[in-house]
Amino acid sequence: MEDRPIFPPEDVAALVGSRLCHDLVNPLGAIGNGVELLGMTGSTDGPEMALITDAVKDALARIRFFRIAFGAACADQTISRREIDDILSGLHATGRLRVTWTPTEAMPRLDVKLAFLMLNCAETALPMGGDITVTLGETGLHVTAEGPRLTADRALWQLLEHPSETADVRPAEVQFLLLRDTAFAIGRGPRVRVGETGLDIQV
Repeated sequence: MEDRPIFPPEDVAALVGSRLCHDLVNPLGAIGNGVELLGMTGSTDGPEMALITDAVKDALARIRFFRIAFGAACADQTISRREIDDILSGLHATGRLRVTWTPTEAMPRLDVKLAFLMLNCAETALPMGGDITVTLGETGLHVTAEGPRLTADRALWQLLEHPSETADVRPAEVQFLLLRDTAFAIGRGPRVRVGETGLDIQV
């Protein structure tokens, strides 16, 4: 009997994330299509339909984002700039957070995964909204974040630079662990600077 490979727990978690997002996208997309058809036929109108439409759009945008950030990333996969823009614009279209993505070309899925996790970490420090910029240079990925109010849990941000560091992490903060472990696994440990009104992360 042929031996089956044993996957590390973090790889299994990524595969689970991919599977969940994949299976949720189809029914949400169907709901969105149904709402669109109802709107075209004039069967319904009013704030209730607008609320449903906005909720479906927001859910789809979040799932597409999470599928990349929390899902598996093969080395040979790439994501186009158009798809990245589509995901980010859907996610932040009506919020107080403005994201500027400066790389113009398609990028390896693993790099986009890291960048999305960095964005997810930066969001936690900007409760009043602000500006986040993603750049790609010779030193790797660079995310800067600035806002009117910066709330940064030092213990969480220290996790990123120290693979053996531990801290109490809530479900809403799991991106810190995923970013650290993913980056160190490929030899690109994060570097973090947290200031009074802004922060930056490099991977």
